[in-house]
Amino acid sequence: MNDFLNIPDSLKLYTSNHFFIIKDSYPVSHGHLLIISNELAEDYFDLSKKAKIELTDVLDEAKKLIEIEHSPDGYNIGMNCGKSAGQTIFHFHCHVIPRYKGDLKYPEGGVRGVIPNKMKYK
Repeated sequence: MNDFLNIPDSLKLYTSNHFFIIKDSYPVSHGHLLIISNELAEDYFDLSKKAKIELTDVLDEAKKLIEIEHSPDGYNIGMNCGKSAGQTIFHFHCHVIPRYKGDLKYPEGGVRGVIPNKMKYK
């Protein structure tokens, strides 16, 4: 079952030709959003070239939406592509996660933290 195909329009914060934006149901931080493809594509690598180009503009829209209610100090933008990368819903979605000073004691290494013992590279 793909929950992303059944999201009601009332939950969509923004819609474009290839994507829509919603609040993440299990947010990592205040303002965490998901960008989801309108059509089924398993992951980023299955998106059309036009969708990949449009994604940049949709990321900017997500940032604007977050900053209406929040004042983050940074962002993590992430896509899990494949089961081994942690993907659990096989329909393209991109996490836009606002980050705040002090939300993690040692944030250095950022997305490298997907493998905790690889986060620090010094």
